[in-house]
Amino acid sequence: MIKKSHKCCSILCMASIFFYILISASLCFGASEAKGIEFDKDDGEYSIEVELEGGSGKASVTSPTLITVKNKAATARIQWSSSNYDYMIVDGEKYLPVNEDGGNSVFEIPILAVDEAMPVIADTVAMGAPREIQYTLTFYSASIGSKSQMPQEAAKRVVAVALVIIIGGGILNYFVNKRNRC
Repeated sequence: MIKKSHKCCSILCMASIFFYILISASLCFGASEAKGIEFDKDDGEYSIEVELEGGSGKASVTSPTLITVKNKAATARIQWSSSNYDYMIVDGEKYLPVNEDGGNSVFEIPILAVDEAMPVIADTVAMGAPREIQYTLTFYSASIGSKSQMPQEAAKRVVAVALVIIIGGGILNYFVNKRNRC
């Protein structure tokens, strides 16, 4: 009788250990990570139109936004219209802001859906106490384009052209004045 009881405890103990190892392994190897959809794009950076819905309607996100495709998975760089967002939750996974400059809150999150609403939660401290607000983000696949199509990239090109014109004008002015003195 004692041997049967001891055998049951031993089996129970082994089953518990196996279950513990199974859970630990799944956590260690990323089973809890949010998985994005597969993108048929080469690795690189692209722009995509994104639409935000939900909350009070006062918040917005920058669109188009930057996406990074790596190994057929895409992450989006979401920039909020406020610096008061301290984390986002996507598919149960918590994401912290990636910006350190003190500007508007910026997050890098996986894209889990395209051309349909993707639910997200964003925590804001704008109303005093922290509040989790439910939103949806819709990424439009027809708008995927080159990173250079983003307004920020166009602004960089305008500044570069302006610098060339100013420097070129200064050099031209120098030679015209030098010629007129002779």
